[in-house]
Amino acid sequence: MSKQVENSSHNEAFRDSLSTVKADGERNWVYPKKVKGFFYKWRTYLSWLLLGFLFAGPFLTIGGKTFLLLNIFERRFVIFGQVFWPQDTHILLFLLLILILFIILFTVVFGRVFCGWACPQTLFMEMVFRKIEYWIEGDANQQRKLNAMSWNREKILKKGAKMVIFVLISLLIAHLVMAYLIGVEKTFQTISGPPTDNVTGFVGLMAFTGIFLFVFTWFREQVCTVVCPYGRLQGVLLDTNSINVSYDYVRGEPRGKIKKHTVEESPKGDCIDCTLCVQVCPTGIDIRNGVQMECVNCTACIDACDEVMLKVDRPTGLIRYASENSIKEGHQKLLTPRVMGYSLVLLLLIGAFIGLLVTRTALSATITRFRGMTYQERTDGQISNLYEVTFINKTFGPQNVQVRAVDERYSIEATGEGNWEMEGQSKLEGRFFLVMDAQAVAQINEKVKLQLLQNGEVIDEIETNFMAPLPKKND
Repeated sequence: MSKQVENSSHNEAFRDSLSTVKADGERNWVYPKKVKGFFYKWRTYLSWLLLGFLFAGPFLTIGGKTFLLLNIFERRFVIFGQVFWPQDTHILLFLLLILILFIILFTVVFGRVFCGWACPQTLFMEMVFRKIEYWIEGDANQQRKLNAMSWNREKILKKGAKMVIFVLISLLIAHLVMAYLIGVEKTFQTISGPPTDNVTGFVGLMAFTGIFLFVFTWFREQVCTVVCPYGRLQGVLLDTNSINVSYDYVRGEPRGKIKKHTVEESPKGDCIDCTLCVQVCPTGIDIRNGVQMECVNCTACIDACDEVMLKVDRPTGLIRYASENSIKEGHQKLLTPRVMGYSLVLLLLIGAFIGLLVTRTALSATITRFRGMTYQERTDGQISNLYEVTFINKTFGPQNVQVRAVDERYSIEATGEGNWEMEGQSKLEGRFFLVMDAQAVAQINEKVKLQLLQNGEVIDEIETNFMAPLPKKND
């Protein structure tokens, strides 16, 4: 590698500061130039598909079952038509581990491509809000000019129209988030009545709207560079075989302008130093500096550079998807020991998750003795203990549940003699007495096995304690 390449491409001084922050600490507002090209076209098509799926998600069903619901308030989650309750936390942990490991594996191989192609922040910012901004205010230079001018009729109309549209879209996204959190039916109930009928829902809706408006109107790319931890994890996850949007410094250096009808004293690389790759970057970085935390792999620099290369009759791909090793050595290696190790662990986790999912019960119960009480001595010579029971119906259909004691010395007293009717995807809390004759007491703290029945069929056994005084000896 030449000394000039080392100075230009591998100068690490740029890592000492963020591209969105000026030297004096003020915000360096990014005005990305409009981009067009092969990758941008396909990113647009994919964004239509993903946004359509995102907005359709709350309405989708699988066999009449909700496709996706993340109800953190009731601690009930529906994922791909499967209902998960707090009792399924261990299964959700496996699902979370699978997701995390998949992200790690995907990043090790393909870098931060998810951020540029599928992240909701990028989809809304670049494919919705940014397009509206271009439509109303124009390209980067026109936006700078508009922001610099004093408030006149043109600026008020353009800024006002943009803000009205941004507020409406933010409100729509807030409704979408609410539908994912509490379900479509409850969302319609919340918005169909006056705010006074559901103050909590109304306040939550306005809060979400304000957050999204703030993010997409002002905070923007700083979500990716300041808030999101994924970019900072790249330093740990990426290696020299990871594929990223990369600048081919071997081919591009040394940089220099093309002068027609002149003979160059020294050979130059393919990079003509037009800086278009910097001008189109939504996070304001120079991809020629190498892999950076701020890069979201959006491919805008690829399209801009390819367009320039075609104009100067040089091969495209000066900026492309490539790894450090493929640029330096000319070949790409995907199946490294690290990738194979992550893949093996991922397969094991998926297998364990499927096993847990197949073997989990459709109905579960938690039985505990009533807090603050020991036992009750009845006038008829019987001893009773009061219990609390919580049933979780994980199915989508109604279920009949019953609790009975294995030991015939015990009997259960409850409304409906221990029978409860449950609706689908519901939680039911009840109480019952466990009763036995005082003369049958063997010890003051006895283990009792209770059977849980679903539609008359025993599905589980639950062990609890029964407190009682020792029986009085007859003289």
